[in-house]
Amino acid sequence: MYRIFCESYQNYIKQNNSDDYRSQIAKPLGLIADVDLYNSEKIKETELYKQLCDLLYYMEHSTDQFPRFKAFLWTIEAREMIGKHYYGITSETDMLEQAKLVNSILKLVYWDAAQYTV
Repeated sequence: MYRIFCESYQNYIKQNNSDDYRSQIAKPLGLIADVDLYNSEKIKETELYKQLCDLLYYMEHSTDQFPRFKAFLWTIEAREMIGKHYYGITSETDMLEQAKLVNSILKLVYWDAAQYTV
């Protein structure tokens, strides 16, 4: 699940490489797709890291609406990616849109199966 998320996220970025709203709110997800970057941003407590923490907190409390989050959160917690703090710097609207994007990624909307066909 984690590998598929990472590859699908990269596909999403390639398809939407611009400064539009959805591309901007997708930036914190890049930390999930890169453990080293996540750890670096965590140590520095950057705004991007705090935005991700807000999103992870939101996701933990949205598993009824987005059931796929439960397994995905477990997967990233195994990589020590946990929204321990809610910083409140991300708007509710942005978190909902980020959650919808994560859900789309988990539904394989951005998965490129063609690269794995024989």
